[in-house]
Amino acid sequence: MNIGIILAGGIGSRMGIVDKPKQFIDIYGKPIIVYTLETFDNHPEIDYIGVVCLDEWMDDLKILLRKYEINKVKWLIKGGMSRQESVYNAIIAISKDVNDDDILVIHDSVRPLVSHKIISNNISSAKQFGATDTVIPSTDTIIKSLDGLQIHEVPNRSELYIGQTPQSFKFELIKRAHETAIESNKLNSTDDCQLVLDLGEKVKLVMGDKLNFKITSFDDLLLLKAIIKLGKTEMV
Repeated sequence: MNIGIILAGGIGSRMGIVDKPKQFIDIYGKPIIVYTLETFDNHPEIDYIGVVCLDEWMDDLKILLRKYEINKVKWLIKGGMSRQESVYNAIIAISKDVNDDDILVIHDSVRPLVSHKIISNNISSAKQFGATDTVIPSTDTIIKSLDGLQIHEVPNRSELYIGQTPQSFKFELIKRAHETAIESNKLNSTDDCQLVLDLGEKVKLVMGDKLNFKITSFDDLLLLKAIIKLGKTEMV
């Protein structure tokens, strides 16, 4: 079984929006989270979906699921105080319904242009290797500075990648990674793959896409609007 876990527990603080989280912002009459959910709902390999959501927005989410006929959502899960806690809440919520070898495809709700190909490649890789991260090669030179004032290192660009989501795992592995992190009092990780690496396990890479960007600023919103308006996304 392949389960999409959609993380929608953020409040969009970096965008300075106070009336609603960014995942609920309308783009041409449809909230960003709906674009994301529709892609997972329409994907033939995704069996069920769990959505991690802010408690105060849960009723709004239920209305959207009915309105847009998102039928694969099986679990609605209360978000935590951090990304790590939100993912672990999802793991606990679905644990009675899944097997150790089932695949969790964990994705940010504010990456609405994820393609079916990326999701399929995640599932295939996670089934084979246990843990998978979606990345794109870094096309810019990355500068490392320890103080924000001067260059301390210029890493080799050919070795650098930009992380995206989905991040996908066999259920037993990601559950063990989170429980080990909690036991070690590591409680605020922003990356599930790091928790798996901390176990000494390997994480394989699959290629993402520049269109699979995360909405974090108003510039991102403008770009998303332009892409959708021009119809240049190919959700296959």
